[in-house]
Amino acid sequence: METKNEFSFNGSAFNGFLMLAVNLIVLLLSAVLVIYGILVEPIIILAGLFLLLVNIIMWCGFLMLEPNEARVLTWFGKYSGTFTRTGFYWVNPFYTSKKLSLRARNLDAEPIKVNDKTGNPVMIGLVLVWRLKDTYKAMFEVDSLTMASNPTELGGSAKSVMNALEKFVRVQSDAALRQVAGQYAYDDEDEKGDNPTLRSSADEINEQLEQKLDERLAMAGIEVVEARINYLAYAPEIAAVMLRRQQASAIITAREKIVEGAVSMVKMALQKLSDEDVVELDDDKKAAMVSNLMVVLCGDDSAQPVVNAGTLNH
Repeated sequence: METKNEFSFNGSAFNGFLMLAVNLIVLLLSAVLVIYGILVEPIIILAGLFLLLVNIIMWCGFLMLEPNEARVLTWFGKYSGTFTRTGFYWVNPFYTSKKLSLRARNLDAEPIKVNDKTGNPVMIGLVLVWRLKDTYKAMFEVDSLTMASNPTELGGSAKSVMNALEKFVRVQSDAALRQVAGQYAYDDEDEKGDNPTLRSSADEINEQLEQKLDERLAMAGIEVVEARINYLAYAPEIAAVMLRRQQASAIITAREKIVEGAVSMVKMALQKLSDEDVVELDDDKKAAMVSNLMVVLCGDDSAQPVVNAGTLNH
């Protein structure tokens, strides 16, 4: 069972504006002591300098968080909790804090070339909406330094850490997309329609893709909000061939419908002539009539009529 290592920071956190006033008072007091020591008693200067040093350290304890932001606090390397209270606060300045964004982020991946189930190369892309769910895993379960494009710039800023996580998401989404696309054919070449394909089973494919992404991104504390394929096409090297195959398949399907309709119309015509006793046809004349009607009904060009003036018997 998956364990959740993240917990809320339960240490002391004071109102930031109150501590701001206290810091200003301490700063003013240290300045007064230093000036007084210079003018009256030199030993007082040490007290003023010590108070100034304390004041400088206290300035490092201020935290300001906007909605859907968090601070991961550590005490000399030990995880002390995640601070998520919105507003202006002051905590012990010896806590090390790293800022993270909990807001939803969008990834529009460039189409990549993969082989489908039948081995055909296809171009496929996805759009992914994700957000950070577990700050502990994001900071301590994956190595942000190896994911950053420039590791020397990776510090406590939310932008640098989130960019590193976005690179992790991009790599894992690429792998998941390749895995899912390889399980399905681009389309049903047999025209049976009973097998799910990349082109015809979008809902099933998106569900599979979201599941695979959840499995891969859970280690980094990332939640997949939505994942879906937004681009699908044959690779350029086979696109023209596959287009001709699709056109041929469409022509065959259309011809089948035309022939089916023509046979039905010929049958109806013969039945109508027989029932109403319009003309009496032997087998040879029926065959000739069927042949002529099929040519007229199934041909692409307009038929040229020929008037028969005396060969039919009443």
